[in-house]
Amino acid sequence: MKKIFTVFMAVLLLVFCVLAGCGKRNEPEGDLLSRIKEKGEIVIAMEGTWAPWTYHDENDKLVGFDTEVGEAIAEILGVKVVFVEGEWDGLLAGLEVGRYDLMINGVEITDERSEKYDFTDAYAYIRTALIVGSDNNEITKFEDLKEKTTANSINSTYMYLAEDYGATVLGVDTLDQTFDMVLSGRVDATLNAELSFDDYMKVHPEAALKVAALTKEASLVAIPVRKGEDSKTLREAVNNAIEELKENGKLSEISEKYFGKDITQQ
Repeated sequence: MKKIFTVFMAVLLLVFCVLAGCGKRNEPEGDLLSRIKEKGEIVIAMEGTWAPWTYHDENDKLVGFDTEVGEAIAEILGVKVVFVEGEWDGLLAGLEVGRYDLMINGVEITDERSEKYDFTDAYAYIRTALIVGSDNNEITKFEDLKEKTTANSINSTYMYLAEDYGATVLGVDTLDQTFDMVLSGRVDATLNAELSFDDYMKVHPEAALKVAALTKEASLVAIPVRKGEDSKTLREAVNNAIEELKENGKLSEISEKYFGKDITQQ
């Protein structure tokens, strides 16, 4: 009888656990936006080394155009923002596997990226500068990059553009390293955002660098999200936030603060 009673109680406990959900984790349900809102925070990836987009000020505080854009979007969504910094070539990969919810880092829309990620509406427009040493008169246009060397972040738009023109690209981690390699003669040139070059020259007016050429048309800067239905409502919510920030003038205000002009209008 004692054994029968023990078996009966074990079965009864098992049935109770099935009905009550014993052992199950209380995981958030719904799509990505629902999970973000339930958690109360959104995780945004950025480099933190690319002034004036995202960088650390003299007090080591993370600041910049994209940093404030991320904060403004999070505020509209009604959640806290958590920034995670990393090297460029790992940020998109981290987004793809769900390590981050968004990547806000001056990401330009390209056909190759659009195959792997969904993009929000554009929130900024930039041109790419071909930058060389002040005494370099050999490179005057992008076509002159053939069989030359450039310094750029691995898997960046600038790396691919340089390779398209026949250059060999040496990888770097920060913007300062990029320009240092040109100044030291280790590479012939670099490609980067015209605005980033302008900002660098404000801080380093003595730097012997110049812009040899600019792309004719501006690139669209947007926010990539993971492809699929799970991220659809998040992308829509971010689009609404971008539109709100454009309409109330906040986006232009942030741009003027960091670039000295409005890059949020085409």
